[in-house]
Amino acid sequence: MAQGRSAATSSFGWPLRLAASPQLLLVALLLTACLGSALAVITTSHLTRDQYARLQQLEREQQQLQTEWGQLLLEESAWSSPARIERLARERLEMRLPEIDEVEVIRP
Repeated sequence: MAQGRSAATSSFGWPLRLAASPQLLLVALLLTACLGSALAVITTSHLTRDQYARLQQLEREQQQLQTEWGQLLLEESAWSSPARIERLARERLEMRLPEIDEVEVIRP
């Protein structure tokens, strides 16, 4: 009976035999590679979502700046119109067009 028991316990050396198996090492390696790949996919997806949110924010900002640029162009054209400049020259600077007899032509 002691011999049967020692034969049975020697067959229970499975942790040592199992750890030394090349097939188990391959499975563990593949499992680690699969988990690493899954983590890489998760990280990439997260970074992609962050970058897409940033892109949308920058596009909104670009649209606002484009609108402001258009308004500034309109304002510039209103402030620099020849009629406005002529009116301001007359009112503020008391300028006027010279009469014909006040014009002198200088020749080189």
